[in-house]
Amino acid sequence: MPGRATHTVIRNGRIVDPARRRAVPSDLLLRGDCIAEIGPPGLAAPEDSRTVDASDRLLMPGLVNAHTHGHGTLARGVGDRWTLELLLNAGPWLSGQRSLEHKYLAAQIGALEMISKGCTACYDLYFEFPAPTAEGIQAVADAYRDVGMRAVLAPMIADRSFYQALPGLMEALPEKARLKMASVALQPFETTLATCAEIFKGWTIDRDRVRPAIAPTIPLHCSDDFLSGCRDLAREHGLGIHTHLAESKAQSIAGLARYGRTLTAHLEALELLGPDFTAAHGVWLDGEDLKRLAGSGASLAHNPGSNMRLGSGLAPAAEALAAGVNVGIGTDSASCSDNQNMFEAMRLASFAGRLRSHDYADWIPTERVLEMATAGSARALGFGDTIGRLAPGAKADIVFLDLGHLNYLPLNDAVNQIVHAEDATGVAEVMIGGRMVYRNGRLRGVDLDKIRSQAEAAVAELAEKNAAARAFADGLADVVGRFCVGLSRQPYHVHALTGADY
Repeated sequence: MPGRATHTVIRNGRIVDPARRRAVPSDLLLRGDCIAEIGPPGLAAPEDSRTVDASDRLLMPGLVNAHTHGHGTLARGVGDRWTLELLLNAGPWLSGQRSLEHKYLAAQIGALEMISKGCTACYDLYFEFPAPTAEGIQAVADAYRDVGMRAVLAPMIADRSFYQALPGLMEALPEKARLKMASVALQPFETTLATCAEIFKGWTIDRDRVRPAIAPTIPLHCSDDFLSGCRDLAREHGLGIHTHLAESKAQSIAGLARYGRTLTAHLEALELLGPDFTAAHGVWLDGEDLKRLAGSGASLAHNPGSNMRLGSGLAPAAEALAAGVNVGIGTDSASCSDNQNMFEAMRLASFAGRLRSHDYADWIPTERVLEMATAGSARALGFGDTIGRLAPGAKADIVFLDLGHLNYLPLNDAVNQIVHAEDATGVAEVMIGGRMVYRNGRLRGVDLDKIRSQAEAAVAELAEKNAAARAFADGLADVVGRFCVGLSRQPYHVHALTGADY
């Protein structure tokens, strides 16, 4: 930008130091969009530097959301006692009939919420029903670019319907519904992969801000040829692969039935696992699965909020860390966790793990939880060490927390209070790439009243357009729900529930 200072100096702030559990008085010198130097108060800076006063501010890296779905914001709060499978049953009406404007709006709302709650980057598995389009993904990418948030944007794709994915489910449907669903097929996987290739080849947005990836939604929803095609396409274009893995017990049992081995073992056999692979949830992973992920350099996106909201169970996050898996933290979709609050996700990640073991030595310490939600998630996104930390050479993605807020009165342990006490109400400012995008409760250049009106109009329009699809899904909900509960009552060698673990 003409006339803008090349350097920015942030003075009088206190940087959170997880190792010493302290808030250290520090100045930061930024050069362009990166941190050039961190030093004690009074740090030397070029005379033409722009100055940001961080008095009474606790500085931390921008949080990084390792797993979300931007399309879910327009379905926020829909459904209560839904399992994962009941959510999937509702998928066509939740995401159907959307225009490009709807797709942009959904992603925009999610991005704005994340920024206002201290999150500066995310991995978005965006779903277009019935199939991805180059125009739709471009609209979503434009939303992130316009808001100023970093994102990895992965079209979420499959070549089997939900009813085809679980062995026996199609046969359990009422005859009329079974005949209807048997006649409905997703487009050939070659067509879907060709569309994705077109999206990747035509990518125009700076990949330092918004980069593409690919998301075969759930292994059971994808034929082996389709999964192999996703693998090859990702390697051809240097992309990440992200899938939902062993999220529910029903999925895990169905995986054994279909493949004769765990879902993770099957993906390993298909050569999908590797440093660019991220598994979401992993609630029902066993010890050998964790070794497979660790040995390949893969990441796990831990989503404690939606895991509890959908009754999926308590994921083995501590065990994954102990096995050497890189673990990040995510919020999942607003349609199955209701918000995009990474501070809440950290708190739940800390607490949920304590229900898996009576031994406090097994619990994840708060400094590790904070690392998971920043550097761990950054690695899952493929950004390496360029985001998720405050250090020379890293991007200047910085969250300024108000030390005058009640969350920090008194300030006893900065790390504990960020993870256990902060709920995003203490977020004062947010900087991404050296640019202040949130300050004094306001998002830069955003007309929230206009967006609110657009959202209300969109929800009303989509409700009318999707009424028939909703009625159809509602009519199948009890059949689907009872079938999956019955499937989940079959024995499995992993235990991830605190109550009666069928």
